[in-house]
Amino acid sequence: MTGKDQAPAVRGGLFVTLEGCDGCGKTTQLGLLQGALVREGYDVLCLREPGGTPISEAIRALLLDPAHAEMAPECELLLFEASRAQLVRERIEPALAAGQVVLCDRFYDSTTAYQMAARGLDAEQVHRANELGSCGVTPDLTLVLDLDPGVALARATGSGADRMEGEGTAFQAKVRAAFLDLAEREPQRVRLVDADVAPAQVHERVLGLVHAALASCVTEGLRP
Repeated sequence: MTGKDQAPAVRGGLFVTLEGCDGCGKTTQLGLLQGALVREGYDVLCLREPGGTPISEAIRALLLDPAHAEMAPECELLLFEASRAQLVRERIEPALAAGQVVLCDRFYDSTTAYQMAARGLDAEQVHRANELGSCGVTPDLTLVLDLDPGVALARATGSGADRMEGEGTAFQAKVRAAFLDLAEREPQRVRLVDADVAPAQVHERVLGLVHAALASCVTEGLRP
């Protein structure tokens, strides 16, 4: 069935985010997903958070540099939101308006998990900051790659740890718990994917969920 057989969506494109603890395999799965969708003929934009624009990449360097161990949680929160706002305005909104499939390694759910749940910042403050940083854009589908935090962190820090990874396993356990809670509270948008299996099996599950999302929100010009 082609896009012409479907009613146009209110907003073009499809926005998919991948989430999870550091070391859960997001980068690997994002690359596999992008490759599969491109082979199927979709116009795909692949991004990461923080990053994705010159301004956002500069902020990323500040956020992840282990030398900045004294960074206050509030400063961390605002830097993530500043990077996100630039990414949304410069890359995500134009891509969705053009009917692209946008894949992003992390988005505002990470802020909820890391800065609210793990850092302990006020939930309402984080919620308001996320609204501002996301410029009102919400993912159509969020896939949480679920893996034991100890296993994930060992993978992530094999060649050294950045500032966030250096917080340790207990910190990552809080992050994982927050993602599990999000999946329970928003089951239509946030889906859990078992990441404690071979990458090919994870990819099969991820691709199946994305295919289902594409089938439910086909737009004019989106399908090849």
